[in-house]
Amino acid sequence: MRMSRKRRVWNPILFEHATTRGNNRRTIFHDPSDYRAFFRVLNYAHEQYPFTIIAYCLMTNHYHLLIRSPEVPLGKVMAIINRRYGDYYRAKYGVTGYLYEGRYYAEKVDGPAGILTVSRYIHRNPIAAAKPLAAKMEDYPYSSFYYYANAVSSPYPYLELGHIVPLLTQPYEPTHESYRIYCEEPLPD
Repeated sequence: MRMSRKRRVWNPILFEHATTRGNNRRTIFHDPSDYRAFFRVLNYAHEQYPFTIIAYCLMTNHYHLLIRSPEVPLGKVMAIINRRYGDYYRAKYGVTGYLYEGRYYAEKVDGPAGILTVSRYIHRNPIAAAKPLAAKMEDYPYSSFYYYANAVSSPYPYLELGHIVPLLTQPYEPTHESYRIYCEEPLPD
């Protein structure tokens, strides 16, 4: 007897930490053109169903989004993202079959402390990997951390940079510099 998948519950006001990994942990982003294609897919999905991302990081074999979908269940947005990027990848690399190891994983993030913790986790991915992809978080080009660390405006209609920084509390001040310092601190075990 086959067990059914657990039904996801949509809450349009909560952010979710969504992640998708390549099948068998295989690389899904090989070169800069793949990352650019993924951002084009995000733009397309945003045109279909507006959503807000407040932190993201694209690694070589997976990606993280801190995302909220206020108009439709997040599953509809993720289906567009994963289907369109999967189609792009299969066409470019001439492969067949599943690109991802399963459906996306998502966990609701509730409250300011949760949002801060998850955003720090997402932004630390490039330096916390077994084989780090960058020496400093702001040097990694496929993460939203660069925009926070440098107080740079968002280049994407779905990336909202004004949500996280005001959530900082003592001993931090609600500034981009304080958020950078907060993220640079190692995560607790």
